Amino acid sequence: MEDRNLQMISHLEELRSRAIKTVLAFIGFLIAGLAFMKPIYQWLIRDLDMKLAILGPSEILWVYLMIAAVCALAATIPVAAYQIWRFVAPGLSQTERKVTLRFIPALFFLFIFGIAFGYFLLFPIVLNFLTALSEGQFETMFTAEKYFRFMLHMTVPFGLLFEMPLVIVFLTVLGILNPAKLKKSRRVSYFLLIVISVLITPPDFLSDVLVILPLLLLYEISISCSTIAYKKRLATQSAESNVA
Repeated sequence: MEDRNLQMISHLEELRSRAIKTVLAFIGFLIAGLAFMKPIYQWLIRDLDMKLAILGPSEILWVYLMIAAVCALAATIPVAAYQIWRFVAPGLSQTERKVTLRFIPALFFLFIFGIAFGYFLLFPIVLNFLTALSEGQFETMFTAEKYFRFMLHMTVPFGLLFEMPLVIVFLTVLGILNPAKLKKSRRVSYFLLIVISVLITPPDFLSDVLVILPLLLLYEISISCSTIAYKKRLATQSAESNVA
């Protein structure tokens, strides 16, 4: 009993240590993002035809923090993934360690791809649609805080949701998920993804459709990736049993 308690304490201490390293990495990247904030800010507003307004002296600081936090989040993903991998690695086989280690750079690139998908495709479509509704009727003026909050709502969730196929493959490799479970829970998953889409998008039909369809497609891609990973896992287990 004492050995179990000591082992549990050891695991918790290791988890805390890795969490602290991840948080410190995020803070470091946040500071670096703030140091380069002016060119980043200028690049983000390069296509905007108007100047953004601020309603208070602290608003621009809040905007800079939001943008720097997204940059820091993207840079911290590989660090966090590596720390998680180091934590679970002792419980994995040699083959599983090699396979899961390859996921770390893929997590970063999928997050960047999701952000780019939201920023270059969805964000301008939805923004132009919403501003067109007020054309000729209202004077359009954006505050910096509202504009960037809207931008982040249309980009950051996609960065996180685009990780779904890789996370599902990772859980398949570990034997936690399999394609049969994913297909069986398809209706529930579709419902949850639709709810998430409605929550993260502005309250208009076009935004909802433009977000729902890619998410449903991502889930189907996740099932296909899980199927491939599951077959490879079975083949590896069969080969190892034959050798034994």
